[in-house]
Amino acid sequence: MRITTKGRYALRAVSQLAANYTDKPISIRELAEMEDLSPEFLEQIFYKLRKAGLINSTRGPGGGFSLNRPPEEISITEIFDAVGEGMNLAPCAVEGTNPCNHPGCITHSVWVKASDHLKEYFSNISIKDIVEANPVKV
Repeated sequence: MRITTKGRYALRAVSQLAANYTDKPISIRELAEMEDLSPEFLEQIFYKLRKAGLINSTRGPGGGFSLNRPPEEISITEIFDAVGEGMNLAPCAVEGTNPCNHPGCITHSVWVKASDHLKEYFSNISIKDIVEANPVKV
C-alpha cells in the first residue's frame, strides 16, 4: 500500500483545518500557503471532502472551508475514503476481487487480514488526535 499525494495532502489540509478550528472559515489560498500545497490541487481534494460531508464551504467575502463535524469525530479512514485512497496491501485484498486469478492462493488471507488491521488502525485515529500529538500550529 502506498498513500498517494492526494491522500497525504487531504490529511494535511483537514488536520490544518482542525488545528485552526474556529467558527471562521479558512480560504483555500490560506490553507495552501500554510501547508505549501498547490491551491488548484487542494480545490480538487476539497471538492471530494465536501461531497463526502467532511467539510463545509462558505461563499463570499470571508468565505472558505471549515470542518463539518468536530475533529474528534473525523477519522483518517474517512478522509482517505473520501478522496478515493485505497488501503489494501495487495490487489487481491479488495473485497470481491481476485486479480491474480489464483483461486487456491494460500497467502490471500494474510493480505486480507493485514489490510483489515491497517483500516482499523486508521479508523481509530481522529483528526483531533493528530492535532493534539502535534500542538504547533503552522
